[in-house]
Amino acid sequence: MLFDRMHHVAIIVSDYERAKKFYVETLGFPVLRENFRAERGDWKLDLKFGDAELELFAIPGAPERPSYPEAQGLRHLAFRVESVEAAVAELAKRGVQCEPIRQDAFTGKAMTFFHDPDGLPLELHE
Repeated sequence: MLFDRMHHVAIIVSDYERAKKFYVETLGFPVLRENFRAERGDWKLDLKFGDAELELFAIPGAPERPSYPEAQGLRHLAFRVESVEAAVAELAKRGVQCEPIRQDAFTGKAMTFFHDPDGLPLELHE
């Protein structure tokens, strides 16, 4: 196979400070790098995501997500967890509301969704 692992996932956010607080303080992703790119007038925040990275870009004037969630392109970002139930309970303590837990019709594993501050669907999956 030509590709063996994910290097990074990039997300464009509407409010840099709000997104940083959510992904770093609420979800607990460690910061690797934080840079303001003066030539573009935007922020780029690189977060540790297992062996990969999660990149947050705050780009002035970026258009809103066109629809929920069935727009072409990235549909959602899924995080593997040992226990969806435990992850949902921990997120609730941190003020994050999740959808009801359900079973994935194909894998039989527990799963649910929650959203980032811009409404990007984020999935928890066992």
